[in-house]
Amino acid sequence: QVQLVESGGGLVQAGGSLRLSCAASGRTFSSYAMGWFRQAPGKEREFVAAISWIISSTYYADSVKGRFTISRDNAKNTVYLQMNSLKPGDTALYYCAAAFGASGSSLLGDYDYWGQGTQVTVSS
Repeated sequence: QVQLVESGGGLVQAGGSLRLSCAASGRTFSSYAMGWFRQAPGKEREFVAAISWIISSTYYADSVKGRFTISRDNAKNTVYLQMNSLKPGDTALYYCAAAFGASGSSLLGDYDYWGQGTQVTVSS
């Protein structure tokens, strides 16, 4: 069982930066691929970024590539999402998710555990 708690969201002006954190419980954190997804009002939840558990390979949605960076610290059971050059279109509730044994996936159905989300609002 894995529990995930996101933090670091907030209100920021366009062009600004935020760093989201996701703290995971459980002793097998290093065996999970981790992902970040987001959901804007009236829209479906969408993939943002993922990181594998073995060699920390990373994957990004085209909309955030070059602006967002996902990383993980297995010793701290934490995954991060550094978000730079934020745009109003990045406004959403951001979710952290864990997929056991996966190499990193953009598919919601591949993830076994989800956090409650942290709100990111980017003003123009």
